[in-house]
Amino acid sequence: MPEEINRIATDAISSYLFTTCRDADENLKREGVPPDKIFFVGNVMIDTLLRNIEKAKALSNVDQKLGVRGHPYAVVTLHRPSNVDDRTTFTRILDAFDSIQQRITMVFPMHPRTRKQVETWNLEPRLAKMRNLIVCEPLGYIDFLKLLAAARIVFTDSGGLQEETTVLHIPCLTLRENTERPITITEGTNILVGSDRDKIVRHAMA
Repeated sequence: MPEEINRIATDAISSYLFTTCRDADENLKREGVPPDKIFFVGNVMIDTLLRNIEKAKALSNVDQKLGVRGHPYAVVTLHRPSNVDDRTTFTRILDAFDSIQQRITMVFPMHPRTRKQVETWNLEPRLAKMRNLIVCEPLGYIDFLKLLAAARIVFTDSGGLQEETTVLHIPCLTLRENTERPITITEGTNILVGSDRDKIVRHAMA
C-alpha cells in the first residue's frame, strides 16, 4: 500500500510509536522496533466517532433531506485511484451497483475525484438510469455520521469507514483487494470484495 512507505519511513526516525491495535505492535516488533518504544493507545478516530455519534443523530436531518429517513438504504463511498481512475474497473463496480440498487436504495456522496471521472467518461446518463441510486455532494462529518449510523450496509474503499462500520456493527463490503485494517475482517463486519461485479452483488444480497 502506498501509505506503508510513509509509515515505515516515519517509524524509522521516531522515538515513540503509538499504535491503534495489537497487531500493529507485533508488526513493529517484527520490523525490529524495541518494545519500549511502542505504546498501544487505541484509535483516536473511533474516540471521535463515539463522542459525536449521538450528537449527529440528534442534530442532523440529512436522511430526511435525501428522502431515506425510515427506509432501508446503503451508503457508498468511492475515491481510490485503483477504482475510479481505471474505466474498466469503475464500470465493473457500477455494474454491481446497478443490480444492488434494484433491491435497496443506495446513497452515494460522490468524491470530487470520482465525479471528475464520471464527467470525463460521460457516465452521468448511466447513473441517472439507476432510479434508486442517490448521488449527492460530499457530506460534512456530522451529516455523514447520521447517514452512516442508520445504514443497512456500506460499500467503500475507505480505510476509516472499515473501522467505523466495525464499531457500529454495520456490514461493510470493501471494494479493494487488500486492507491495512485486517482487524476489521478478523474481529468485525468487513469483507474484501475487490471490484468483482458478481462477488460484490453476491455478498450484498447474502
